[in-house]
Amino acid sequence: MAADKLPTRAQDFSAWYNEIVSRAELAEHSPVRGCMVIRPNGYGIWELMQQALDRMFKETGHQNAYFPLFIPQSFITKEASHVEGFAPELAVVTVGGGKELEEPLVVRPTSETIIYSMYAKWVQSYRDLPILLNQWANVVRWEMRTRLFLRTMEFLWQEGHTAHETEKEAEEETLKMLGVYRTFAESYMAMPVLTGVKTDSERFAGALRTYAIEALMQDNKALQAGTSHNLGQNFAKAFELQFQNRSGELEFAWNTSWGVSTRLIGGLIMTHSDDAGLVVPPKLASTQLVIVPIFKTDAEQLTVMETAEHVFQELKAAGIRVKLDDRDSLSPGAKFFDWEMKGVPLRMELGPKDVQNNSVVIVPRILLETEEQPKPGKKQKLFIARPALKERILELLEKLQTQLFQNALARREANSIRNVTDYGEMTQLVERDAGFIYAGWCGSAECEAKVKEETKATIRVIPFPEFQSASKPSHCLVCGNSSKQEVVWAKAY
Repeated sequence: MAADKLPTRAQDFSAWYNEIVSRAELAEHSPVRGCMVIRPNGYGIWELMQQALDRMFKETGHQNAYFPLFIPQSFITKEASHVEGFAPELAVVTVGGGKELEEPLVVRPTSETIIYSMYAKWVQSYRDLPILLNQWANVVRWEMRTRLFLRTMEFLWQEGHTAHETEKEAEEETLKMLGVYRTFAESYMAMPVLTGVKTDSERFAGALRTYAIEALMQDNKALQAGTSHNLGQNFAKAFELQFQNRSGELEFAWNTSWGVSTRLIGGLIMTHSDDAGLVVPPKLASTQLVIVPIFKTDAEQLTVMETAEHVFQELKAAGIRVKLDDRDSLSPGAKFFDWEMKGVPLRMELGPKDVQNNSVVIVPRILLETEEQPKPGKKQKLFIARPALKERILELLEKLQTQLFQNALARREANSIRNVTDYGEMTQLVERDAGFIYAGWCGSAECEAKVKEETKATIRVIPFPEFQSASKPSHCLVCGNSSKQEVVWAKAY
């Protein structure tokens, strides 16, 4: 394999992923085991994710706040299933300022405990509800096997936490935020997702119900991309979060929590990228178009660079995130390779003939089916007249966004196997990483555990009706008893 070529996805998907993260300069391992340094290229994607999600949160009535990184250990132990679920992952501080602490402090793995302890101070009456808060923060979970973006000891995320007057309001909030995540994943990430409820064994520690969005990566493994939890009154009871209801009686509040993290960047990479490098959907690309000037002589350089600067300013004024690559240390071919590896959606080539013809050449990062098709083995090149440039670029960015979603959706549907009724067939499908497997399930934890133990596949979600098969399966895939519902199995990250 040439030193400058990536491993292909077919050869080694894991090595391909790691190389893209490194060569596209998204992140790298830090001196602290299991932690990562997010480089500007990676953080630029996260910033655009934050901005989009933050707008969506605020449009649904939420405000941002911030709560401490350190949580008293006694808080974690107040909710029994919560401490049981998180105990193996906790990082605990026992010494501060050179002295042993009276009470150890847990480094935030999630913030339900400290947030609801504060809500208990703020809420006296039903008039104080609902509380709809979100925080952008980092969390620490002591993972033994880590992978950049997908699973690290410290990662960035948002966590929403709300308190409500009734169970109905809490359930509506839980589903509303799941819908926000689905809209974001599909509209911004161009990543189609399944939505549904998790089984009891897969739900968040301390929740009544956990809902999730699940995406299928190019290696046909599932990625849990976001979760939304109806916490019921469990944390309210643990922290005495009570209010006087409309009848004058004391009642415990109903809570929800929901979150997504920098794991989304890993999902973006594995959904769209190819053997030439990173592919970034235009809505989340910190550079949507790069201008590469091409010239040989000093006279050509003067003319081409003057035009390139004009084009740069014109597109920037139109709100397009554009970069002019004026590096004199690289040839145009090396620049092409560099920007392709980094996933920039559109590349503009501008040479003396283009200046003379008052036009430019645009090379899309992926093949656009709606545009003129290139000859086999050739790059798709679109010739655009300067007067129409701004409108055409905006149109192409929109087409790229749509094309990426359609490509990913078609791939998911091609790798969703429905109406699987034979357990032997199912194990063979899992063995060859066949994708999403739809099958009946009796609802027993024993059948669920058997599949997980024998195949490493898990129930990703009990899908919402819109994702279910046309004919409901009648029998459990594992034991053959009557099926309570259809579920989606897959190996997962």
